[in-house]
Amino acid sequence: MRNFVALLACAVSVLMTACQAEAPEPMSVVPAPRQLAWHEMEQYAFVHFTINTFTDKEWGYGDESPELFNPTDFDAEALVKVVKDANLKGLILTAKHHDGFCLWPSKYTEHSIKNSPYKDGKGDIVGEVAEACRKQGVKFGIYLSPWDRNHAGYGTDEYLTYYRNQLRELLTAYGPVFEMWFDGANGGDGYYGGAREMRVMESGYLYYDWPKVVDIIRELSPETVVWSSSLPDARWCSNERGVIDEHCWAMATPADMYPKGKDNIPVLKHGMEDGNRWAPAEADVSIRPGWFFHEYEQPKTPEQLFNIYLTSVGRGGTLLLNLAPDRRGRVPEQDVESLMAWRKMVDETFAEDLALEAKVVASSNRGCGYGAKNLIGADEKYWATEDGITTGDVELSWNEPRQLKYVVIQEHIALGQRVKEFVVEAQKNGSWSEVAKGTTVGYKRILPLAEAVTTDKVRVRFLDSRGPLTIARVAVY
Repeated sequence: MRNFVALLACAVSVLMTACQAEAPEPMSVVPAPRQLAWHEMEQYAFVHFTINTFTDKEWGYGDESPELFNPTDFDAEALVKVVKDANLKGLILTAKHHDGFCLWPSKYTEHSIKNSPYKDGKGDIVGEVAEACRKQGVKFGIYLSPWDRNHAGYGTDEYLTYYRNQLRELLTAYGPVFEMWFDGANGGDGYYGGAREMRVMESGYLYYDWPKVVDIIRELSPETVVWSSSLPDARWCSNERGVIDEHCWAMATPADMYPKGKDNIPVLKHGMEDGNRWAPAEADVSIRPGWFFHEYEQPKTPEQLFNIYLTSVGRGGTLLLNLAPDRRGRVPEQDVESLMAWRKMVDETFAEDLALEAKVVASSNRGCGYGAKNLIGADEKYWATEDGITTGDVELSWNEPRQLKYVVIQEHIALGQRVKEFVVEAQKNGSWSEVAKGTTVGYKRILPLAEAVTTDKVRVRFLDSRGPLTIARVAVY
């Protein structure tokens, strides 16, 4: 009997090995491991808090006295707790904005927190927030403005040395960080050490010499995602409203994104199907109209934030949601209330994946290990078609009708982004009716149905793809 069982087990093993298909070849452009981890975060916080908070400005001029920076009740642990409670997976802090004031005691300038009344000049907001993030399991990131309206050498090689020194200082003292955030600010009017003049870098992207900046980051924090105006790991989505376009590729070519140092809005908006780099879209948006705290402004409602979630995370990108601490150093209570109500809406809407109860079949598959059952649930498996098969249908059915409001599709982007066109259909009275459609999918596509649909069958028809289909998940809510 034991011999028979052993032989049977051996036969099953041989059969499984024989039918195990090989994985599809990756596309020519795929995400690096740091980018995959970044996609999986989905949403994280921006925090704009500096001397502008105390001058009621969005952009400081650069001549503000460090003595103005004096939060009365700053608590890094409380700030990070708000972020964590909202299920924002990381926090990017404005270590230095355009005014040049540094939230850490930089040894390269006097225009910093060390000359403020905060903790009698012994405070370090960057260090306090970084430590609180690590304690609470929230990833930490840094925004270091390229433009500096305070520094006398801005526009010269002297400033480039200063800027790179500060970058090294930050990454050495507070790294590693999950993201370094650099905007496209490249000059204008400013204090500039007393010159009080206009300094515009006509070829600002070239002035900063971003490859050298990236080299420093790769040396000191190699797993950091770089969000910048050149050589990016991630790109701007072309607006600050939190809206990624429905047609959005994660690939792009840097030379086409920023020709001659200018934003190419169509490419930033849509990406490029034939782009030579994985550079997915990030949606940056503030919970208030401005980026810094202004008492007269009100936060967005939970409903507005929910719609932003659908148009950012729900369109294959990530959401960078800005919070603006007030002069106490606290996120205003009304902002926290709106934020937590938004979190509750998201959690409740996507709490129960009805696909887990469904029978799932596909029009074809690649063989053992790549069948339709891999589409259900959140794991590392995926459904794939044979080489040369760039279309396919996936059907979900239930014993009893279900009411559906959202369909979620995810590609296995570790092998690249592929889907070019799809349609979602529901069966009504024995016939199929279209309820949603789209072009690109990417990491995650959330499709809100125009109206709730009651049905016992749903199918997703993939009409075109850049290669064999590799679909990680289909979920319905």
